[in-house]
Parts: sequence; C-alpha cells; structure tokens
Amino acid sequence: MTTPRATRRAEMTQESRRLLITAAAELFAERGYRQTTFEDIATRSGVSRGSIPWHFGNKEGLLAAVVEHVVAGLHTEPNAPATLDQALHALHEFIRSPSAKLFVTLIAEAMEPGSPLRKWYADLHTALRARIRAWLEQAELPQGVGADELSITLLGAVMGIHQQWRIAPEAVDLERVYMTVGVLLRSVGLGRHADR
Repeated sequence: MTTPRATRRAEMTQESRRLLITAAAELFAERGYRQTTFEDIATRSGVSRGSIPWHFGNKEGLLAAVVEHVVAGLHTEPNAPATLDQALHALHEFIRSPSAKLFVTLIAEAMEPGSPLRKWYADLHTALRARIRAWLEQAELPQGVGADELSITLLGAVMGIHQQWRIAPEAVDLERVYMTVGVLLRSVGLGRHADR
C-alpha cells in the first residue's frame, strides 16, 4: 500500500524531472548542447545539480529526455490541419515556438561525426515528417509526387526558412514567406483537394 509520504515523494520526483527537462530545453536552445553545464541547468530549474545524474545518468541521457519530451509533444498535438491555410498557419506558429528554436540551435552540433545529438535529431526529423505526411495524405498530390518525398522537401523548406529567420529576423517576413509558400503549393494543385 502506498503511503501519502511515498506519493508526495513520487510527485516531487516527477516535478523535479519536469523542471530539469524544461530548463535543459531552454538552455540548449539558447546556448547549444555543449555550452550548457549541469550548473546552468540546476540554476535555471531551481533543482539541485546532483539530481541531474540521478534522474538521467549523464548529459546525453538528459538530452534524450529533452528530445523525447519534444517529440511526444509533436505526437500529442491536435489532428493534422484540414486545409492548406490551416497547415501553413500551424507551421508559422511552430516556427515561433521554443521547440523550433531548439532544433535550429542543435543542428550544427548534430552534424558533427560521432555527435550524441545525431540520433535524437534524426528522431525529431522523423516526427516532423510524419506530421507533414499526415496532412499530405488528405491532399491530392501532383502526378508522380509521393507523400514521403514531398514531406522531406517541405520540411527542408520550413527548416531553411526558419534558420534564415532566426539568423536575420529583420530580413525575413514570416507572414509573407508563408503566403508565398501557399501560392506555390496551390500552383501545383496541392491545396485543391485538402481545402474542400
């Protein structure tokens, strides 16, 4: 039988874990994975530094928990948008989210040989492609265009737009850029079926 004290301890443990993951995600997005220390995470979270290895084993384990948290959030979002305009709006909102900033910050480190980020970044790509593919499956695709290949292409465009905006936000008007993406997708007939 679980005692109230044991229940409270379990709740505090879960809350500490949540605070550490949130702080690590924010700091990884702001500074990068390598530049973030356990001390930084402890200070930001308000949880003792010694709790980090207790919960996650090491920094790579913490990274895994952060990425799993972000990927789980992608899977629990509402159903795929019903129209092209809704899909573009969802992408626009996603670009402005803290999770999206994390992706841009970590990409350079993920591309280095032997990086612990590589596998986790690949998992993020997989989750994002699945979100795009779920919307594409509602649309009538142009002749000879597959949902898998188009999801890769669209994710590449979104990531490229996002990187340009993060580096020089004064040079990238996200509203106009996504309006242009919508015009291009409609010009090949992509929005026709999904918008009905």
